Amino acid sequence: MDNQNQPKWYFKTWSLVGSFLCVGPFMLPLVWTNPRFSKKSKIIITMVVVIITYAMTAFLLKSLKNIASYYNLPSEI
Repeated sequence: MDNQNQPKWYFKTWSLVGSFLCVGPFMLPLVWTNPRFSKKSKIIITMVVVIITYAMTAFLLKSLKNIASYYNLPSEI
């Protein structure tokens, strides 16, 4: 068996996507240590992850503000 040419399981695409879904931007060190990606690919992936993380954080904060304003409404009974 020639296991020297096969990438490690944590460098495979499915592993990177799964780790992004579980831990978000904390998976970026796996991208930057991955020998299969060029520097340009690493920069693009990092930018996409940062943009998605920013958008999800903004949506979370907006949702929390909406929930807080819902519970602070005066009672109409």
